[in-house]
Amino acid sequence: MIRFFLVLIAFLICSSCSNDPKLGYSSTSLYSTQYRSVAVPIFQNDTMTRNLEFMLTDAVIKEIQSRTQYRVLGEQYADTILTGTITSVDMQMLSQSRTTGLDNEMLVKVVLDFEWTDLMQGGRITGRKNFTGSAIFIPSRPSSEPFEVGEFAVVQQLASDIVDQMQASW
Repeated sequence: MIRFFLVLIAFLICSSCSNDPKLGYSSTSLYSTQYRSVAVPIFQNDTMTRNLEFMLTDAVIKEIQSRTQYRVLGEQYADTILTGTITSVDMQMLSQSRTTGLDNEMLVKVVLDFEWTDLMQGGRITGRKNFTGSAIFIPSRPSSEPFEVGEFAVVQQLASDIVDQMQASW
């Protein structure tokens, strides 16, 4: 009797999954299978913040390689291309020490535009204007974190969010 219920439960669990994501849970990839590769040239940087474009490009490539089935290739070999431009980098004070008057928490905010394009058919797959990411760092004691800590955190967040945008639209 117990064996029958276990088999029934296993059947119900397996039947709740579907290959068509419109019909319920799916075991298929979140990313479109019609593309096999993507080129990621170095992002453009219209700000005065140095090296952010290199950090962001590297983080995006690593996110694509670790989370998707796409291979990262050069433009001449890839099916698609992901390009982007960093348009703004701002810092904002979130809190200040009452005793010293120094900034306790700072927010680093980065705004960029990106576009993912199909190189075979020439169409736009997805893209966003004014895509924003932010991260907090603590420059005051005892943490004494430099700006680069906040910069690294926002780059990692943006890379993850950009790859999230590459998911197939259902």
